[in-house]
Amino acid sequence: MSHFRIFFWTLRVLLGFWRKNRLSFITLIVGLGVATALWSGVQAINAEARASYDRAATTLGGDQFRSLTPLAGESVPQSIFATLRRAGWRVSPIVEGTLRLEGTRLQLIGIDPVTLPDTELSQNDWLIAFENTNDDVQAFLTPPFRSFAHPETIAQINADDSATLPPLSALEALPPGTVLTDIGVAQRLLGLNGRISRLILHDRQKTEESTLEPLIAGQLLLEEPASSSALESLTDSFHLNLTAFGFLSFVVGLFIVNSAVGLAFESRRHMVRTLRACGVSARLLALVLMVELALLSLTAGLLGVFAGYLIASALLPDVSASLRGLYGAQVSGQLTLQWHWWLSGLAIAMLGAFFAAGANLFKLVQMPILANAHPFAWRQANERKRRWQLAFATGFVLTALAALLIGGSLVAGFVLMGSVLLAAALLLPSVLARFLTLFEARAKRPMWQWFWADGNQHMSGLSLALMALLLALAINIGVGTMVQSFRTTFLGWLDQRLAPEIYLNAGTPEQTEDVLAYLKDEPAVTAILPIWNVDGRYQTFPIEIFGFQDHPTYRDNWPLLDQTPTMWDDVAAGNGLLISEQMARQFDLSINAEFELFSETGPLTTKVLGIYSDYGNPIGQVLMAVDQLTTQWPSVQKTRFGLRVAPDDIARVLNALDQRFTFGEGGLIDQEALKSLSRSVFERTFAVTLALNALTLAVAGIAMLTSLLGLSQARLPQLAPIWAMGITRRNLAGIELAKTVALALLTSVLAIPLGLLVAWILLSVINVEAFGWRIPMLLFPLDWLRLLALALLTAGLASLYPTIKLRRMPPADLLKVFANER
Repeated sequence: MSHFRIFFWTLRVLLGFWRKNRLSFITLIVGLGVATALWSGVQAINAEARASYDRAATTLGGDQFRSLTPLAGESVPQSIFATLRRAGWRVSPIVEGTLRLEGTRLQLIGIDPVTLPDTELSQNDWLIAFENTNDDVQAFLTPPFRSFAHPETIAQINADDSATLPPLSALEALPPGTVLTDIGVAQRLLGLNGRISRLILHDRQKTEESTLEPLIAGQLLLEEPASSSALESLTDSFHLNLTAFGFLSFVVGLFIVNSAVGLAFESRRHMVRTLRACGVSARLLALVLMVELALLSLTAGLLGVFAGYLIASALLPDVSASLRGLYGAQVSGQLTLQWHWWLSGLAIAMLGAFFAAGANLFKLVQMPILANAHPFAWRQANERKRRWQLAFATGFVLTALAALLIGGSLVAGFVLMGSVLLAAALLLPSVLARFLTLFEARAKRPMWQWFWADGNQHMSGLSLALMALLLALAINIGVGTMVQSFRTTFLGWLDQRLAPEIYLNAGTPEQTEDVLAYLKDEPAVTAILPIWNVDGRYQTFPIEIFGFQDHPTYRDNWPLLDQTPTMWDDVAAGNGLLISEQMARQFDLSINAEFELFSETGPLTTKVLGIYSDYGNPIGQVLMAVDQLTTQWPSVQKTRFGLRVAPDDIARVLNALDQRFTFGEGGLIDQEALKSLSRSVFERTFAVTLALNALTLAVAGIAMLTSLLGLSQARLPQLAPIWAMGITRRNLAGIELAKTVALALLTSVLAIPLGLLVAWILLSVINVEAFGWRIPMLLFPLDWLRLLALALLTAGLASLYPTIKLRRMPPADLLKVFANER
């Protein structure tokens, strides 16, 4: 018989096992499919977000063109454009800003199509798409003008808002939430008449580079093209978090695959022995098993990628809201199919399956023919396996210590957490074995001694499922503690930070004067606090610079982390400033450190007198006296204020202001509404993480079910003698259920300190590296008890079917143990 025929018939025989054992087939496919779904879902979300960042980067020209940006403030006089053009410099003006309408918030970009770079030379995607779509330049430049937006954005703009904008046309190349229009229209809508946001430099210039510096000195800063978009760099930490949790979920899912494949080999040992006896070599058998595994993993991978697409579609709106709230990043709420994450999902499914089954395949090739007839051929080396696990666990502990001591990066933080989790998982069987041996030694009655001794043997078959349960519970406790600590701290911080009862933005200088005149005569308003700010730079990094008026509102409520004894008096006198925690960590600044800013009137050198918490802000922030702010930045917009109002008069003052004046969207808001909005952003930010936690715990339950189903037949030689001694099948089934729940209880108790360690790593290492702020770690024992009860319920449900199967097993099947060699 040819090798091909032997291969074909061997594969057919092995595949026949799955036809007769459909439940084992389903658990294997579900295990690998769920693991792949979680991983590919996260990759789909990340791919969609990064595609949006790339569209935003190319739209703004930052990926290819050099640009001239304001040295201080957000805009410069339009006259500098004319100056540069007359000097021979080929530049194109850009106006950009946030346009708040009644129904939505848009990023408005104004361009001058006449001076834009040549598309044949630049090969810029959005320029090419704009030139191909804008077939009538005159319509774009003359009333009623014309504007472009992504189709998703057009669908979100209501009729009233669209009347504010020029007629809209679809342009797929634009990112969601962005509108492109003529520069004059953008200046009018943004209140930037006679001013521009920045200038784009053409690639080819006819003028010497040396002539540029004298023309822009003191006004503009030359910036080179960014290798990656600012949004992508800013949100890397968020996506790395998602990727890490997706990978941990995938690892937990691989425990199902390892368990299912191993137990399938255990169940097929008679088939393997027969095939070997019929002349099939170990190498050919291993090859056939690899082909079988490839077919199974490809099937599970396809189902997993499809399920991952559904998961990503469900979670993407929350991710989009989180990125918009945290970073101002506009990410499409609709998922597009991209071939690379489909292929990566299939690849990770196949690699994961071969990795999980590799040890069993190796043992199959190395094992003699007669060894397959031994009842526990696959577990003979259990003690040696534990010694290897201890050795690997020691290596992971050393890796974790190295990452903690010499880390200093976000990747090192995740290496630390991954090493800790893997070390704990590998140590779990040895720790449980110690506990069970101790319980056996303490037991007085023979039945209890057998219970704990058999539990030790039972645990070896459940070790992978218990590892998955340990990791799932630890991740849930760790992430839950982080989220709850963040929530408690964040809400307290909101109460401190949002002290004024009413916030308003008058919109224009003329209305500001009228509003202030009215408020001065309103007896319920006890204080009118300016909230004026400009955008600036510190060592080329963008920051926010706020001015404050010396008032008890700040002295009594501001969330300070460190300060000088006379900080408020000194800052009010203009002798220093406060910086956010993010700035202090990023630039290694401490109290009394020298601090230099470039303002509209020239360089400003001062000192850091205080550091405060600023949760949720992705960029640095500076707080100085409002008089100093207006002196250094005369063009600062002076239309925003916070009002201190007697609590009983808040509603009346709000209604009076709303009826007397016209405010834009968000122009008049009370403190509670602002806090509610902040809490909503917070909850949606962690919705994805909590969803991944729940899915991970579900994966652990599937892993336990898979192991118990496989063990139900393999454990008959241990249970049949006890049944023969007089223990009824009903009691025997109850004992098996109790053993599984006891092992799950021990694992759950061990998961609590591990979860708290994970929480500490998340809060004190990863969170600091990712966002620049540290959250105090708080403990929530009631959450642990609820999770403990959920873990026991999961273990009970997973063992319910095998227990019922044992209880209803015919006595003849138990008697076969004594009649047949197993």
